[in-house]
Amino acid sequence: MNILNNYGLTDRFSNEAGMYPELSIARITAQYRGLYKIVSVHGEMQAEISGKLRFETTELAKFPTVGDFVMVSVDASCGNAIIHHVLTRKSVFLRTAVGVSGQAQSVAANIDTVFICMSLNNNFNLSRLERYLSVAWDSGATPVVLLTKSDLCEDLEKAVNVVERVSSFSDVIPLSVYDKNIEQTLSKYLKSGTTSAFIGSSGVGKSTLINKLLGEDVLTTADIGKADKGRHTTTGREMFSSPFGGVLIDTPGMRELGAESVDLGKTFDDIEELAGRCKFRDCTHTNEPGCAILDALANGTLDSRRFENYCKLKIEAGYDGLNAKEIEVKKLERMFKNVGGMKNMRKFAKEQHKNK
Repeated sequence: MNILNNYGLTDRFSNEAGMYPELSIARITAQYRGLYKIVSVHGEMQAEISGKLRFETTELAKFPTVGDFVMVSVDASCGNAIIHHVLTRKSVFLRTAVGVSGQAQSVAANIDTVFICMSLNNNFNLSRLERYLSVAWDSGATPVVLLTKSDLCEDLEKAVNVVERVSSFSDVIPLSVYDKNIEQTLSKYLKSGTTSAFIGSSGVGKSTLINKLLGEDVLTTADIGKADKGRHTTTGREMFSSPFGGVLIDTPGMRELGAESVDLGKTFDDIEELAGRCKFRDCTHTNEPGCAILDALANGTLDSRRFENYCKLKIEAGYDGLNAKEIEVKKLERMFKNVGGMKNMRKFAKEQHKNK
């Protein structure tokens, strides 16, 4: 049996790998400051990017990341590998790169479920959660909200209800490290062949949860204060094979999550629906007559904090002033930037169709 079957390998990736018969398929299981660990039919080994791939990759988001399926050559003499190609991703969680203007950075690729972890004490922040949800939905994966440290919450039912109102398309699950059935609670998301990534701020308990799911203390955790102000111990990104058959990805805590590209339609479906009721199609929701959003703000059916966060994310992602169709075109332009934009992509698709 191919060991990669335990790491989410599907026919989709196997078929694409057939384009490179001289190379072996592998999956990246860990990344530490530019160094990679992969798993392939040859077992686990360290890997680095080929000089050609490094030269040809002009965007940070295109560099290999944890979860990527890649094509490698193996040096049998030293047991290391060289990464030559990144296979087409089915999903990728992106964040704005820190310290690099106008660039996105891949956090994890080819994921099925994004577990957004937020603790129910001083870390609790609805605007931050909406940001994570918007980026997660845009990634192509399905977000699930995990409300950790539920034992520290004075009114758990109220907290869950508040979160459910801002995440109408996502499951919301309160958890405590003291729960004895965490494995059973999350098992339906961790089926064989699936990949799940745990994402959230520092100190919310991601590593503790993963240890629980793996049944052993694989990841080091550190005690933090009541205010959640402590050091996080995950410094890289790492993938683990779980007893449920799927794989889990642990990621470093994020102080900030820059929204390079977002899906506002699912996270802010109520606001998008209201905008569709406005009298004018190009309504800016500032002072126009017949603005459904202004009416909702005035009568209290729309929270001003939520609307302000929606506007902030729209501006940050470069969607301000664009309608739904224009936003989709902008997303596609970003996707096909490396092949010269949508115009060149359409030309390429037509040529391919003629050759069939």
